[in-house]
Amino acid sequence: MTAHISSAFDSGNIRVVAASGDRFDLEIEADHGSDFYQWFHFRLTGAKGREVTLRIINAGGAAYPGGWADYRACISEDRQRWTRIATSYADGVLAITHRPASDNLWVAYFAPYSMERHHHLVATMAARAGVSYASLGRSLDGQEIDYLCLGEGPLQIWLYARQHPGETMAEWWMEGALERLTDSQDPVARALRRHATFHIVPNMNPDGSRRGHLRTNAAGVNLNREWHEPSLERSPEVFHVLARMEETGVDFAMDVHGDETIPHVFIAGFEGIPNWTDRQGLIYHRFRDTLARRTPDFQTAKGYPVAGPGKANLSMSTNQLANRFGCIATTLEMPFKDNFDLPDPDHGWSPDRSKRLAAECLGALHEIAERL
Repeated sequence: MTAHISSAFDSGNIRVVAASGDRFDLEIEADHGSDFYQWFHFRLTGAKGREVTLRIINAGGAAYPGGWADYRACISEDRQRWTRIATSYADGVLAITHRPASDNLWVAYFAPYSMERHHHLVATMAARAGVSYASLGRSLDGQEIDYLCLGEGPLQIWLYARQHPGETMAEWWMEGALERLTDSQDPVARALRRHATFHIVPNMNPDGSRRGHLRTNAAGVNLNREWHEPSLERSPEVFHVLARMEETGVDFAMDVHGDETIPHVFIAGFEGIPNWTDRQGLIYHRFRDTLARRTPDFQTAKGYPVAGPGKANLSMSTNQLANRFGCIATTLEMPFKDNFDLPDPDHGWSPDRSKRLAAECLGALHEIAERL
């Protein structure tokens, strides 16, 4: 049987440049209307039992070429269990050599979270007791901007993910958060729902997700640079979410992401905003330190540089929300690689670890809720 590669499916992204037997030269396609690329997701068929070499020859021009060092690609033969595979990077080429055990193999930058799974998540959660659903508006491609609301408390807590669609670990995190929050037997969830109302957008960028983008929406716009002045023409996703935030207010917000280069889990805050208060800083650091105490998958030593006074980028959601609402706002970052503090040779950072981290984030939030 002749081996073939395809990516004409939800979140697929690869182009075959050359094929010779079981050796393929590939290129990742850039996000529509932009120069960003790094997300790949494709299917290899017809190569059971044979050694196949897959070479992504434009990896050196990716958005974050530093992300390829110590990186291992994700593979699956059933699209349920994803494992890591030895991957090399040299001279701008990312190379994978593998002998598939079946005639179907999927290869991805991280375990995908398809729009079909997203729809299943939204439908499942919307049907649970105490959960209400709304569409906040539509994306440029006409997809719904799905929103779930639960809880009856006065605190207004916003959780939102996948502004950058290739960061699929963010929606795996969302799945874990929703599973815990809707568990009627979970005491932390019950207490949180009594103290707070949760506003949840599991996927901020459905168009980029379906198109197989790394970082942008259908117009090639980075949504996390639109929060100062979103528009229906460029960034309806942010426009509609921010409009609902204005209606509800915000006491605590978490923007969930993945980082290509840093092999650790960390959060970024809102230092440098013009309206900074010491109270905000105190509660933010208490949340960060509480999360570090709760799980060894989180740490505080490594992360992004902290902005100086008055130097925060207000086009980014965390800074904009903290400045606008006086709330506690955080950007959670999980690795595409692995957590090098607690490595897993088989799975690296994974969907399951993302979901478990979500549960710990809610536990940390419960511990500080009375201070919000």
